[in-house]
Amino acid sequence: MTKTTLICGSLAFDKIMQYNGRFGETLLADQLHKVNVSFLVPTLRTEYGGCAANIAYNLKMLGGDPLIMATIGQDGGEYLERFETLGISTRAIRKIGHAYTAQCFVTADLDNNQINAFHPGAMQFSHESNVADVGALRVAIIAPDGRDGMLKHAKDCAAQNIPFMFDPGQQLPMFSGAELIEFINEASYVAANDYEFEMLMDRTGLSLADIASRLDALIITRGEKGSEIYAKGERHEIACVKADAVVDPTGCGDAFRAGLLYGIVNGYDWPTTGRLASVMGAIKIAHTGGQNHSATAAQIADKFEAAFGYRY
Repeated sequence: MTKTTLICGSLAFDKIMQYNGRFGETLLADQLHKVNVSFLVPTLRTEYGGCAANIAYNLKMLGGDPLIMATIGQDGGEYLERFETLGISTRAIRKIGHAYTAQCFVTADLDNNQINAFHPGAMQFSHESNVADVGALRVAIIAPDGRDGMLKHAKDCAAQNIPFMFDPGQQLPMFSGAELIEFINEASYVAANDYEFEMLMDRTGLSLADIASRLDALIITRGEKGSEIYAKGERHEIACVKADAVVDPTGCGDAFRAGLLYGIVNGYDWPTTGRLASVMGAIKIAHTGGQNHSATAAQIADKFEAAFGYRY
């Protein structure tokens, strides 16, 4: 049986700028109706990002077989070359020649307040890709992407009888309660952080028990408090793995989801799957950006054993 995991989600460049002052000293509370300000940002770095790429990067690190289904813009050549170098297939990535790759522009001040602007670009055309075109799959994930693409890919997976994980993330507010209920009914798994899950319950009118009963597993992450997995009427509490350093949470949720997908594909029980996901999050958080950490499969297994006392 194939172990290929389809990862539907965004590809993006993150442009991160540092302002060596405080926004509050420049933005005047009584003048916000006519803002015209400029911030000098001496440092600028570009990070490879996007949920699909981050998940694939971590899944490949584990030894999985990720297949990204996403859209990239006319400026995406270097990203495609990066995937080739990493050994991640690009055959399901569609290039949109008249658009730019999705980009997030982040300006942070000395207090780590942020002013962000997001350009969706090629992501808006994600619905042009078809799950049926990519061949045999073991499992899929519908991660944050263009709204129409997320709806279509979920329906495609359901039509193909491909079990998938619904991971709405920051795109959750884009969907109505009825649409979210349809996602839940079509999905085999739902993964969300605690804030997103509260919003999911509020939008759908469904309780935790209602949602969990419709799924093979419901996974809720709670930051440093660990996570919970509800499966087959059982609740599994997953401890947070201590990180070597807490540097940057960007992409930690994506690393966690890669661990979940690897566990599903390899038939691990839910406690082991959740613990592996926790290890992946701990490895990621010790590094800046979503794709600057590295570890071999053996090193990941060693870290897992050190944390939980057995090998997966």
